[in-house]
Amino acid sequence: MVQRAYFTPKLFKFLRDLKKNNDRLWFEDNKQRYIDDVRDPFLSFIAEFAPRLHKLNPHFVADPRPLGGSLFRIYRDVRFARDKSPYKTMAAAQFNHEKGKNVHAPGFYLHLEPGEVFAGAGIWHPDTGTATSVRQAIVDNPEKFKRILAAKSFIQYCTVTGEKLIRPPKGYDPDFPLMEYLQYKDFLVVTTLSEKEVCSPGFLDTFTTICRAYTPYVKFLAEAVGLEV
Repeated sequence: MVQRAYFTPKLFKFLRDLKKNNDRLWFEDNKQRYIDDVRDPFLSFIAEFAPRLHKLNPHFVADPRPLGGSLFRIYRDVRFARDKSPYKTMAAAQFNHEKGKNVHAPGFYLHLEPGEVFAGAGIWHPDTGTATSVRQAIVDNPEKFKRILAAKSFIQYCTVTGEKLIRPPKGYDPDFPLMEYLQYKDFLVVTTLSEKEVCSPGFLDTFTTICRAYTPYVKFLAEAVGLEV
């Protein structure tokens, strides 16, 4: 089957231009560029990724709708922000659990931004209850968690990252062998990518392979917070 490139250098060119001209007048003059070079290619990618994600885990969703789907809106929420720039200078999509409609549920992620291109998975900035549930799952299932981290594909593609506590969280044995993972405020793994990789015809396969490597980790998090997997 002939592979196609969903993203092109035009996507990154638009985002670079937007960063230099982050105002409504410029965006309205260049909105068709956004639609043609950023939004529609990303929606096509999401639509093609959907059946692949379903095979990895049917409880996670890739939704290609332009509004309310997996693709992040280009418009920033500036109500409480010091930076009043109206537009995001990146394009991104998240693929969440079908019953996890908030930021505290695990999911998969793709981030396209000039100078910062990466795939990721996990939970970003969980609330206290969610973080406690994940930490307790690690404490209760240390061997299972270590097997996930030791898998060949995980080592190849995944870097554990996120903000960390300076000290061990209260209520946990400071000598617990996996304490470094309990100290995370976020429960994330990432894979650094390049613009060239993203714009290549085989990127859908690449992203699918990366998400396959993420899947046991995401499944562990989903089980920890009580979601069906």
